[in-house]
Amino acid sequence: MTVVDGNALAGTLAERLGPDATTALLRCAGCGGGGVLARARVHVCAMGAVARCRDCDAVLVTVVDAPGRRWVGFPGARASSTPSH
Repeated sequence: MTVVDGNALAGTLAERLGPDATTALLRCAGCGGGGVLARARVHVCAMGAVARCRDCDAVLVTVVDAPGRRWVGFPGARASSTPSH
């Protein structure tokens, strides 16, 4: 498993969080901390990725790649905010 930062999820989450998903603000349901997606610690493997809070290690975002389908969840993100256009 490779560990990278939230920039690794930019393309994957652009459809849900806007064209520059790395600047989306996420609030952690675990500790209440907030920050941009780019700051999250992302664990990447062949099946997908898991973004974790840098402050408490809670799971913020999950991405699972399956044949012909991608599953995206925000189990530990209490709120998200993107710039309005």
